[in-house]
Amino acid sequence: MTEESPRPEHEHERGATEQDVQREVTELEGKSATAARIFDLRRIIGGLFVVYGVIVTIAGITDSQAAIDKAEGVNINLWTGIGMLILGVFFLAWLKLRPTPPPLPAEGVTEEDPAH
Repeated sequence: MTEESPRPEHEHERGATEQDVQREVTELEGKSATAARIFDLRRIIGGLFVVYGVIVTIAGITDSQAAIDKAEGVNINLWTGIGMLILGVFFLAWLKLRPTPPPLPAEGVTEEDPAH
């Protein structure tokens, strides 16, 4: 006894299956674009620079005079922290002003393919 795979008898049934596949592909492309936006390097780099910048700035504000004298009178932690904050804010502003564009559709793929 052999089992045959169910094959659509009518073109309409086959079209519904193709529409389901096209819908799934569209959903996966949307999820891929969302993942690309979430893991954008500008977000990661900007966030890290802001966090570390806050930590180093606080360290610079609370530095003793001995630590400042050790750095030849320059409060290096304060200035480095401020620089890191500025760079982090730059990356985050860049991400906000120029977001990742959505992916382009694959070549040769259309919404409705009349050949099938």
